[in-house]
Amino acid sequence: MANDYHNQTSLNRTKRLRELLKELPEVCSDYFMSIEQQTSPLTRLSYAYDLKLFFQYLSEELPKFAGKPVAEFTVDDIRKVTKQDLERYARYLTLYVKNEALEDGQVASKEITNHEYGIKRKYASLRAFYKYLFSDGLIESNTAALVPLPKLHEHAIIRLDVDEVARILDLAENGQALPKTYQKYHNVTKKRDLAMLSLFLGTGIRISECVGLNIDDFDFEQNAFVVTRKGGKEVILYLSDEVADALKDYLAERQQIEALPGHESAFFLSIQRRRITQRAVENMVKKYASIAAPLKKKISPHKLRSTFGTNLYRETGDIYLVADVLGHSDVNTTRKHYAAISEDHRRIAAQKTVLRDDPALPDGD
Repeated sequence: MANDYHNQTSLNRTKRLRELLKELPEVCSDYFMSIEQQTSPLTRLSYAYDLKLFFQYLSEELPKFAGKPVAEFTVDDIRKVTKQDLERYARYLTLYVKNEALEDGQVASKEITNHEYGIKRKYASLRAFYKYLFSDGLIESNTAALVPLPKLHEHAIIRLDVDEVARILDLAENGQALPKTYQKYHNVTKKRDLAMLSLFLGTGIRISECVGLNIDDFDFEQNAFVVTRKGGKEVILYLSDEVADALKDYLAERQQIEALPGHESAFFLSIQRRRITQRAVENMVKKYASIAAPLKKKISPHKLRSTFGTNLYRETGDIYLVADVLGHSDVNTTRKHYAAISEDHRRIAAQKTVLRDDPALPDGD
């Protein structure tokens, strides 16, 4: 079934959340039960990680709690957290140490940094938790609402230009400029890699949507395929002939590969004959992009998605069409990312308009 991968992913996240709840204060279980119908398993799991980090901060950084185990925090403890404590939490998030247990029983320490987007997301999780506590009458004031969220600075959206798109596809197809370490496997993966890159650049799908694709999601007679969006919603998208040809070329090869049990329906396979992982796709894109577009750092599948959105908006000027194809639930999200392209067009138009000849030039020149 088309949803098998996504159902299993949601199930795994739900199981992980239940394990994580054992490490959190008891009140968190009630909170997650209250938001279950309005949120996805991924959202709840992200909230749980964020809340665990918050309670670790309280335990390790505030003397008033003196190393209290996270699971033993109570609502009374939360009432003791001041606005100043929450403001200090923002500074803590910029750099903190995370301890991870290794298989041999040792503990490895890793420094974690967060920039403004990461801090804002973690604060949003905390605010949602405090709002629940306040609404249920468990705390007298919503202290978290008094702390302003970090101001976000706009960052230029990195996307590939036309020449870079051509180079990354050519590189995947012929592999001539790849380092020798990659040449060894290129003949094995080139059709798959070209198909994935073409799919990202030609449809703008998300990496999670790509790895979840099954063989029977495609109808090449219609040049169409079914993609499962966030929240499990299925939509039909369409392929250009160029993208469809790359996919069919790979499919002919894929059908000769005997996938491992449990991975038989997967469209994109790893060398190990398993459904390819998001990490493997990210590494694949990075490998080709570092050569095809060396001046643009950190090119990811999401940047290929942005490239598609940019090209579609330039061709159509229809922000609602771009939002629909990309699967944005709010068109303002789309407008924020692609409205700058209209500004570029307006600047070009201004330069093209000549009211009179340069008076410094002689007549006739």
